[in-house]
Amino acid sequence: MFKLDARLENDTIELGKIEFIKVLMSKDNNYPWLILVPEIADATELFDLNTQQQQLLMQTITKISKDMQVEFSADKINVGALGNVVKQLHIHIVARFETDIAWPGPIWGQHPAKPYTQEQLEAQINKMKEMLGL
Repeated sequence: MFKLDARLENDTIELGKIEFIKVLMSKDNNYPWLILVPEIADATELFDLNTQQQQLLMQTITKISKDMQVEFSADKINVGALGNVVKQLHIHIVARFETDIAWPGPIWGQHPAKPYTQEQLEAQINKMKEMLGL
């Protein structure tokens, strides 16, 4: 049975689902940042998904990456599946800007998460949901 990792649950807000993929938004206001989690019990690697699931996941990553590029006028879209801390399979899609706090380096472990104000949070959730059609 699928259960979202507690760290992901704590650090994100669930926006909805696309097929079998849970779409989460990071609570870090430093970057527009989505996390996709296939709702497949015990999946830790991409190869844990069957071929059809892998294809749908890649199509979803591609679509969301393009949508984020347009929506946020990003200089770069970073896509990554690390899993060293949270083993549950999850894919980060992060809009990056030459002006962001970590540019040009990686976002992980560089700067503390910057919380959204309630107003910013509501606006970003609405923007993301509209972009995603959720």
